[in-house]
Amino acid sequence: MLCAGASEMAMSQWASLFAEEGLGVSKTVGDLLGPCLFAVLMGTARTFYGKCGDRIDLRRFMAASAVLCVVSYCMAVFLPNPLLALLGCGLCSLSVGIMWPGTFSLAARGCPKGGTLMFGLLALAGDVGCAGGPSLVSAVFGLLPEYGIRAGLFMAIVFPAAMLILLRVQKNFKENQV
Repeated sequence: MLCAGASEMAMSQWASLFAEEGLGVSKTVGDLLGPCLFAVLMGTARTFYGKCGDRIDLRRFMAASAVLCVVSYCMAVFLPNPLLALLGCGLCSLSVGIMWPGTFSLAARGCPKGGTLMFGLLALAGDVGCAGGPSLVSAVFGLLPEYGIRAGLFMAIVFPAAMLILLRVQKNFKENQV
């Protein structure tokens, strides 16, 4: 959940500034364009999984989403064309859409008696990620202002990469249990 919250919020909290700097639009347009694109595409991912989730392996879908998240962060950071970099921001929202609900589903499946305490701890971890992701971006941005917001977003790649590693560890653990 920490990785999910950080992956999502590291990009979404900075999407408006990213749109302003990259596209040279006003603060108002950046505030509307960045977060609106993010929200629509994240909702699209959740709707897709809600309609087709019974036919999709959740762990694989989350792993593919984590890979897409890393790729989208790289697009936002490294592509010189502002529109393509903003597309990377949008793809990030598409990729993080399943991370929160998927983590809850995997936890419920893996610990059916986890109850309220488990979900409370998951929510707390998600909140820590929601604070930690944007904070890391901000700290790196502050330390390396000559590179702009892209330096901070580059560091945020650690969160979806960690999610991918943890999904693999979980799979290996589950296979060794059987």
